[in-house]
Amino acid sequence: MKNKVIVIALGGNALISEGQRGTIAEQFENVRKSLDGIIYCIKRGYGVVITHGNGPQVGNMLLMVEASRNQVPELTLGVCVADTEGTIGYMIQQSLTNRLRKEGVDKCVVTVLTQVVVDKNDKAFLNPTKPIGPFFIKEEAERFHREKGWHVVEDSHRGYRRVVPSPKPLKIVEERAIKSLLEAGDIVIAAGGGGIPVVMKEDGDLEGVDVVIDKDLASSVLARDIKSDCLIMLTGVEHVFLNFKQPNERVLNALTVKEAQRYLKEGHFPEGSMGPKVQAAINFLTWGGESAIITSIDKVKDALEGLAGTKITNVFKSP
Repeated sequence: MKNKVIVIALGGNALISEGQRGTIAEQFENVRKSLDGIIYCIKRGYGVVITHGNGPQVGNMLLMVEASRNQVPELTLGVCVADTEGTIGYMIQQSLTNRLRKEGVDKCVVTVLTQVVVDKNDKAFLNPTKPIGPFFIKEEAERFHREKGWHVVEDSHRGYRRVVPSPKPLKIVEERAIKSLLEAGDIVIAAGGGGIPVVMKEDGDLEGVDVVIDKDLASSVLARDIKSDCLIMLTGVEHVFLNFKQPNERVLNALTVKEAQRYLKEGHFPEGSMGPKVQAAINFLTWGGESAIITSIDKVKDALEGLAGTKITNVFKSP
């Protein structure tokens, strides 16, 4: 029987912890601290694909773009996503390769720069909401809107920021390559930061677009496309909660898809935090996945053994 495949989505705290500047040295150290769960999955015989966020890194890169605006050609958002996908992939790839060698595991770790298709007619294009990059004063914001066509909004009285669409991911372009690497026994890092967003033109060509794809939603599409058995999303808390940080807070150890859909609709999981993870789990299981788990980085082993985390299962399948 073929080995089971697991997609592990590393949260932002896997790379930059709260209060850190986010130096390369800090990011490498944080990555090294995040590897125990991945090593456990590899030693259990899973085929492993790793995804990751890139929000702080793209933000820093856009700051550099603004600082060098009149000195070097400007980079598009899509190119910044590609750049950070490669950079973060390198950090995970090197750190995991070194750890595997020390563990006596002979595996190759490969980063795949991943293009993710979105629908050019997605309604999100009509309503850009995702803030990116630095803050501007009002005059700068108006000039960028006029000259570049940027959508710029006031952000909590701290200044003005560019906002971009966040359309739904539809398809992983490099699906076959990722499958081939898995079949060869390699560990794959893919769809970093939600992947490089592209649309398919009428003639079939791919073209980059300046949008942001949610990392967890992209991870669920990747898990579907490579026929993964399990999707595990790692974040800053051990469980999913109802009424989070309220007096009537309640831990959710297990959920069915139907329950997850109901709680999501009732507004228990905010769009900016747990909402996309729960939606990604629902999507993956609706598409035929076996299970999805949401937990913290240090609880992967316990979560896979049923001792931690929130496990979501498909209501249409037998337990």
